[in-house]
Amino acid sequence: MCLAVPMRLESVVGHSGRAVVDGVGRELRLDLVEAQVGDWVLVHAGYAIQVLDEAAAAETLALLRELDPPAAAPPPAR
Repeated sequence: MCLAVPMRLESVVGHSGRAVVDGVGRELRLDLVEAQVGDWVLVHAGYAIQVLDEAAAAETLALLRELDPPAAAPPPAR
């Protein structure tokens, strides 16, 4: 089973970036999307594969948190 997680993009340098969700940050590649700092991106295997709006990111995170209730926390406001 493959899983992609919504994360907020914090920095961009060329085709690389850093994204964070729930205090956990990851380096990722941006070759597949056109994203800017502050965007929500869907991350799979170290790649941003889609840009999401904040509502879609929140909905997806809520569904993931149903699977792991201790991790429940709303995405930070912009």
